Amino acid sequence: MNFYNSTHRHYCGVDLHARSLYVCILNQQGKTLLHKEIPASPDALHRLIQPYLDDLVVGVECMHCWYWVADFCEEQGITFILGHALYMKAIHGGKTKNDRIDSHKIAALIRGGNFPLAYVYPKSMRATRDLLRRRTGLVRHGADLKAHVVNTTSQYNPPPNKVNLKNVSAREQLGKTFDDPLVQRNIDLDMAVLDCYHRELSQVEWLLEKQAKKHQPTYYYLLKTVPGIGRILALTILYEVGDIRRFESVQKFASYSRLIKCKAESAGKTYGTQGNKIGNAHLKWAFSEAAVLYLRGNPGAQKLLQRFQKRMSKAKALSALAHKLGRAVYFMLKNEKVFDEQRFLTS
Repeated sequence: MNFYNSTHRHYCGVDLHARSLYVCILNQQGKTLLHKEIPASPDALHRLIQPYLDDLVVGVECMHCWYWVADFCEEQGITFILGHALYMKAIHGGKTKNDRIDSHKIAALIRGGNFPLAYVYPKSMRATRDLLRRRTGLVRHGADLKAHVVNTTSQYNPPPNKVNLKNVSAREQLGKTFDDPLVQRNIDLDMAVLDCYHRELSQVEWLLEKQAKKHQPTYYYLLKTVPGIGRILALTILYEVGDIRRFESVQKFASYSRLIKCKAESAGKTYGTQGNKIGNAHLKWAFSEAAVLYLRGNPGAQKLLQRFQKRMSKAKALSALAHKLGRAVYFMLKNEKVFDEQRFLTS
């Protein structure tokens, strides 16, 4: 975990909500200069902190509505830092908790050099990343709808009808599957939503690919040189990574991508692992999918997996392959080199 250690004349902690802010400003000696609740608007925030703009740092906890505060600070030339919500135990562990106390704790963490940093994602790519994440959620909901069709078919046991619901013609075939009109209406509802998803998501994916070629064209083309990483996985890795240079080492990148587990040790004893859910779930999913797809029709990759299975179970071997792919992607993006499969399989 990285902490913010720079010194300033004024330290501003903001307890952020959708409609209000509770702002606390401390000086270098820890004296409270300002402690006030204001509406959540750039104008109100600017008026409040204007006397302290000569040397000010603003810190907020990483919640859903921090975007506009980061953009405001960037426009005003104010140092902005984002706090990692899972590491800010001082805020959530107190006996008494309210907005006034939380804002003071945030300011005190910044002043004391104990403010845990989260990554402030660039404004230019932020909306595209959010759209890509929304697309992932809709695709997963579409998979739930397809599973509902399969389950309903199993319940009523009609004649076998093996169709691929990805195809429009296959979805049309399910229009007259059940004799009961209510059951059929249930299936028609699934098909209607799937048709809408198919139509809208194809346009979204085209737009996302267009934005990727605008934001990080080198990253996009490098990622697609890896067998098993297609358009969607390349887009996911690209926008979840942002700038590969923000990771000081491949170990930190693997940790952020949830590709490794961290041991919990004390007094020379190991107590298992911890922090397995800390990191980027989207990168974990992308590299796990890439590992499975990399094995398809690839004898060299299958032999590598067999080597891993001599030392571990199949599930752990797949995780090890995903970790190896993650390391390869890190160095590919950092050095701007295409994927070298021979080196990957022999190293």
